Amino acid sequence: MAFLDDLQSHRGGLLELRTQLYWYWPRGRGWDSTPGRLCLLLDSTADVGEGADAADAVAVGWQGRHRAVVLLLIDGHPRWVWVAEEDVEFL
Repeated sequence: MAFLDDLQSHRGGLLELRTQLYWYWPRGRGWDSTPGRLCLLLDSTADVGEGADAADAVAVGWQGRHRAVVLLLIDGHPRWVWVAEEDVEFL
């Protein structure tokens, strides 16, 4: 999967989330209304396994065909987030 390879090769770099996030955790707080958020990419995985089961949030466009789960540093905390290729821009 080319998208996952791109994510993994960009570990330690910045990416921009083009869409807002829907937070499942903590306490199901809902939409964050913060499109254009800059995040540090810590890790990524395919849409199965540990990251997918532990995902804290989902980007709006996550229904995209090429999706993955990424560990992002958001507001000083590592969070697993579902993303699709159209949701992110590598900086």
